[in-house]
Amino acid sequence: MVKKMNFQTVPLADLSLKARPQPAGPPKPIVLVVDDEAVIADTRAKILELNGISAMVAYNGKSALEIAKTVPPDLLLADVAMPGMNGIDLAMAIRQIIPNCGILLFSGQASTVDLLEGARAAGQEVIILTKPLHPTELLARVSDSLESRARRKESARI
Repeated sequence: MVKKMNFQTVPLADLSLKARPQPAGPPKPIVLVVDDEAVIADTRAKILELNGISAMVAYNGKSALEIAKTVPPDLLLADVAMPGMNGIDLAMAIRQIIPNCGILLFSGQASTVDLLEGARAAGQEVIILTKPLHPTELLARVSDSLESRARRKESARI
């Protein structure tokens, strides 16, 4: 049996559309979370969102770079060991287009030491956190990085 819907269509031009009110205060910081393991990236993003931080998610370096060009993040939180573009290469590429973007990388592999040395040789200072990263530690590190970035930004204005 087909149920008949009882509603009226209204032309869009006849609607009074108002912009959604924005909350008062400074905008939420934006963190770009990148990991080739979707469940890890999504979980980290959810932890951040539940704690008042806007999070965007990418599952590879190339996608992350495209997102960052469209919506510049305040902080990059990325895995080091990813296929294609690794996290250190991603961090260096993002620093070129968003010089004041904070960078936090994480890895569960000892092989990242060579990558880290390569970044340092290229003049890039990056912090690599070890996996697994407890949510409390994640929030503390993200908070520290965002606060440090805000202080640098404020100093640049003076």
